Amino acid sequence: MRRIQYLTLYVLSACFIVCFLACENKNDNDFTPIFNGENLEGWSGDKTYWSVKDGILIGEVTPETILKSNSFVIYEKEQPANFELKLAYRISKSGNSGVNYRSEKIKNKPFALRGYQSDIDGKKRFVGQNYEEKKRTTLAYIGEKVIIETMPDSIPTSNIRKNVKRNCWQTRSVVNSLGNKKELKAVIKDNDWNNMHLIVKDNLMQHYVNGVLMSEVKDLDEINRSNKGFIGVQVHVGPPMKVEYKNILLKKLK
Repeated sequence: MRRIQYLTLYVLSACFIVCFLACENKNDNDFTPIFNGENLEGWSGDKTYWSVKDGILIGEVTPETILKSNSFVIYEKEQPANFELKLAYRISKSGNSGVNYRSEKIKNKPFALRGYQSDIDGKKRFVGQNYEEKKRTTLAYIGEKVIIETMPDSIPTSNIRKNVKRNCWQTRSVVNSLGNKKELKAVIKDNDWNNMHLIVKDNLMQHYVNGVLMSEVKDLDEINRSNKGFIGVQVHVGPPMKVEYKNILLKKLK
């Protein structure tokens, strides 16, 4: 009898695993590659800094090509509103980068974006935080669940930087903790590939790294929030650096 019970349990466990893997594969099939791994087809960027090799999108700043302003390689084919984005990244210790989304191009500045960003850096100080490039600055630090309230009438829309202090947007409420910062940063690998997963739905933005939620923002600021826009990845001003991206996958949400 006990032998039959063990056999039954084994069969049920095997069925569960098969079902789980099938569901996982189905979910993965919902994602579409937006980087072909061969060239920059569908993307635009300064080829001084961006190249493709062995299926990897490479952003590199050398001592001879130091940046005066941040430079992006931009996905040009669409400007998604609600979506999930998955990718793998690897970055040098001195590196500073990020994944922009729902962003707009900046006039008279080639390969520049303004908008939401899931931050990435080699020293793991900012990875997964929500930083709004060239706009409201930091919306949520690592480990924060945040609500962004409507901007006060006292702040002129022509100069929203008046609502920024210490590189952080002031009209925000931290409503919950996602965990200890030290423990969250411990899941990020040094000098190795990490997986980033962004879930962007209506006014809610969640940034995951290696399966762990690093930040969450609910943006109620109808004056300044963006509902759709470009996706792009960045090389940052500063010392020489290298960042690599691969397996860039997009799934549109309703």
